[in-house]
Amino acid sequence: MTDNPPFDANAAHKYFSAHCFNKTWDYIDKPERTSEEDMAMLHSAITSLWHWTQREDAQPENLSVGYWQVSRVYALLRQPDNARRYAEVSLKLAEGSEPFYSGFAFEALARAEMVAGDRVKMQRFLEKAREALEQIKEEEDRQVLAKDLESIH
Repeated sequence: MTDNPPFDANAAHKYFSAHCFNKTWDYIDKPERTSEEDMAMLHSAITSLWHWTQREDAQPENLSVGYWQVSRVYALLRQPDNARRYAEVSLKLAEGSEPFYSGFAFEALARAEMVAGDRVKMQRFLEKAREALEQIKEEEDRQVLAKDLESIH
């Protein structure tokens, strides 16, 4: 394997981090998925995150969102331990960032606990997510998080 590929690796990481992130959303938004689509959703989410980890311009906020998306996918796949694991990393990466990032990390933790059936932890994380929600300045960002929080019950 060559150290110098015949393409711009940085450009490839930028392309695939975004492309796979958006492809994952296509799967997430489907009301029904086949088992093959579930696997493709998981693969595209993890691929997106991996490409983000390779980008020279990646910031903790970008990685927090990537880990959040993988957590969301695992929650959809009813795998609470994996969902929790990725949500915890999302929260760690969100430390010191805008409340938007911690709000979504807490949303992911609440969703993982919902899937796990632990309503006490779920409520605790929902409360933390709502506290972050109140601190978000951008109205559109607040609405997106509020909508996701409404889907946790």
